[in-house]
Amino acid sequence: MPSDSFQWQDRGTAWKGIGIYHVTLTIPSREPLLGELVIPDNDPSKAEVKRTPLGEDLIDCLMHLYEHYPEVRILQFCLMPDHLHVIWHVRQAMPRGIMSVARGFWQAAKKLGRTYTSSLTPNTIRDKKQSQVLFSEMPFIRPLVHQGQLHSMIRYVQLNPQRLATKKLHPGFFYVQENVEIAGRIYRAVGNIALLQEEKYSPVHVRSMWVRDAEQHGCDQPLRDYKNSCVLAARQGTVMVSPFISEHEKAVLEVLLKEKHPIIYLADNGFGQYFKPSDALFDAVAEGRLLILSPWIYDPKKKGVTRAECIALNVMAEEICANH
Repeated sequence: MPSDSFQWQDRGTAWKGIGIYHVTLTIPSREPLLGELVIPDNDPSKAEVKRTPLGEDLIDCLMHLYEHYPEVRILQFCLMPDHLHVIWHVRQAMPRGIMSVARGFWQAAKKLGRTYTSSLTPNTIRDKKQSQVLFSEMPFIRPLVHQGQLHSMIRYVQLNPQRLATKKLHPGFFYVQENVEIAGRIYRAVGNIALLQEEKYSPVHVRSMWVRDAEQHGCDQPLRDYKNSCVLAARQGTVMVSPFISEHEKAVLEVLLKEKHPIIYLADNGFGQYFKPSDALFDAVAEGRLLILSPWIYDPKKKGVTRAECIALNVMAEEICANH
């Protein structure tokens, strides 16, 4: 379907009607009651989730959502062993909004959970006690506010089995490592810690004066030269270190990832319990080409990065390079 056929939600209008929503329903205990991950030939690209009867019932419930909420269309879904991802497109305003849809689906899921629990035999009484909290938490709902998010979110949902398979086959790189000390600072880390043992490091930090000269005076040669020098240094074996905050730094990161160079990435937030790198970084972590560092504890409420954090992260990148 062409992207312009969607009506995109304006900022500040979340939950009030037309829009795209990413919804995640989770079993809080993280028991794999909805399906089993299968990895044929140990190839993550072939990974799939074989549904349990409970998983089949949950998907059947999802497919009947339209009968109760005809305004809602399912764009994509993916059942995982312990949670369900679904992207809803609300095509016209509803009397009570998206929260009503989520709550109705949640209540139906809880009913399935109770039916499942009551069906357990005395031999599985321990599992029965553990499973009494099935779907006890309201689904997490995230509104999408621009078209690029939809493409990224659909890809994220589609690749969930592949990502889980990759983490299972390469658990070491995805394990959150605590108390990594560099230049007197303590970091948490995800990825290949051996990248801290390389010989050459260089920060990627695009200066504002280069951007200003390019945008205001049409003098973009210094900016282009610097970005090219970063890529050339990486091609010669230098590990590039940066939070990659600005659009120009992100452009350098895109080339480094495409050419499969080693990178140390400084994150502006910590790592949650079920942290997974973003789509662009995931493969690099799995292949041992990336180390993600953060000096901060994970804050689930954090939105964006502040100027003070940008400055601090660039200082850290300089410190890491100078320490080697």
